[in-house]
Amino acid sequence: MDSKQNTGELSEKLASFGAELSKIQYDFKIKNTTSEKYWSKRIKEFNNYHQKVVEYFTQVYSLMGLANEEQAGLFLLKLSKLKRFGVKLSESMKKIQQNPSAMNMKDTPQSKWSIELREGLIKSNQDCLNHEKHMNVFFRDFYEKNLKTK
Repeated sequence: MDSKQNTGELSEKLASFGAELSKIQYDFKIKNTTSEKYWSKRIKEFNNYHQKVVEYFTQVYSLMGLANEEQAGLFLLKLSKLKRFGVKLSESMKKIQQNPSAMNMKDTPQSKWSIELREGLIKSNQDCLNHEKHMNVFFRDFYEKNLKTK
């Protein structure tokens, strides 16, 4: 197989993963709800979404590797970091699921632990979202410079 054929096949897989991701449309907005059922559903949705995002970026990495191994190596490090952020966010949501009252912001005399739990969730959520955005920008720039046919 030649490089152009590999690039074409990987591009098709990437488009397929992109279409799947657009159907999932995970929303990173956090609701201040104390429903254990909500958090259970939210964790399931995130884990499904995150799995697809990792598959998508793994395809991106493979495609980048055909054009520039050094840049692909940098991207692989970013992918590893995204996986860690995803695990951390999932763990934060599980802690909230076990203690949903931590999300009750109307409860003014909240414990320091509840506040830290909620703030940890918000930070994990933002870290994951921002890193995913950064990875998309990194790949778009790479695509423009190395893969786009002129």
